[in-house]
Amino acid sequence: MNIQKSLIALAIGGFGIGMTEFMMMGLLPDIASDLSVSIPEAGYLISSYALGVVIGAPLLVLIAGNFPPKKLLIGLMVLFTVFNGLSIIVPSYNLFLVTRLLSGLPHGAFFGVGAVVAGKLAKQGKEASAIAIMFSGLTFANIVGIPLGTYVGQSISWRYSFLIVAAIGLLAILSLIFWMPKIEKNEGEKPKEGLKIFKHLEPWLVLLITAVGTGGFFAWFSYITPLLTDVSGFAKSNVTFILMMVGVGMTIGNYIGGRLADAISPIKAGTILLFTMVICLFGIKLVAENQMLSLVMNFITGIVAFSVIAPIQMLMIKSAKGAEMLASASMQAGFNIGNALGAFFGGIPIDNGFGYTSPEVVGAFMAFLGALICISVMLNRKRVAQKYA
Repeated sequence: MNIQKSLIALAIGGFGIGMTEFMMMGLLPDIASDLSVSIPEAGYLISSYALGVVIGAPLLVLIAGNFPPKKLLIGLMVLFTVFNGLSIIVPSYNLFLVTRLLSGLPHGAFFGVGAVVAGKLAKQGKEASAIAIMFSGLTFANIVGIPLGTYVGQSISWRYSFLIVAAIGLLAILSLIFWMPKIEKNEGEKPKEGLKIFKHLEPWLVLLITAVGTGGFFAWFSYITPLLTDVSGFAKSNVTFILMMVGVGMTIGNYIGGRLADAISPIKAGTILLFTMVICLFGIKLVAENQMLSLVMNFITGIVAFSVIAPIQMLMIKSAKGAEMLASASMQAGFNIGNALGAFFGGIPIDNGFGYTSPEVVGAFMAFLGALICISVMLNRKRVAQKYA
């Protein structure tokens, strides 16, 4: 069994998912103009996708949880490819909201199942690093896929960007068929019975960390294009290359987050990184009008923001013994609640005339709350340990 090829197959799926989710940020002005809506209204397309993830993540795992992981992953990528393909021909804003919702349905379940599979394929003590490799597809999308999708969307049509996404989805399906080994279903994991894990406090706290803390990232990244053009003064043609640079930062951060989680524990890593994100987001606001400093801060924030993902994902898996697949999928729902909340709350001050640096303040507040919830997880663990001592 070639473990590396298996992880690459998962990463290709992650690449397509990352592209369809994040390239929207670079295309918002173009989509808004083409469909005759405002930029904040176009931002609801981001929230619609996120809502699809929230609905689909636990639901599809519960429905299809009796299938072996390989078949389940392939089926999810088929859904992903079909629904993104529909976005190529969507004729109106309202129908685009629907196709974005449908496109989000398989997202969370794919990453949820994929994270558990990656952990099973990894050597003992290297699980978070293996999960980080899977998520490297998501970060690599920020270097290649999202800039490519943004360039094609701005130069030709945003519809062609979705054609590229559908093609990547097809490549992911083929990679999973030929490279992913058959992994027996964990008979000890019954998805419906796994709902019992949510009788405990810690999984809920981890979901809160995810929804609130990563919402800070999405408040910033959802409106990064108008921030760069209207505040920092970059030409629209430069946005593609800046997003590529930020994507490099995210890739570095993803690797750092996995290593840090393996080294000092997922909860400690998450706490440190979320507090660091608060500083970075305020830093972006302070230096936004200086082009060079703006580039530096956006790059650093990309590193910090994406370094949070692997530690929190690993934290959830460890908090849900016997229901890892359901819990991991629920994490993706949490991430995309953060996506929806960040895009929504970040857009409110813009709508009220506070400018394109105002989402950074919203994001810093959300990241700060996420860090506080991390601390509450540690306190809850101490309480539980004392109770059973």
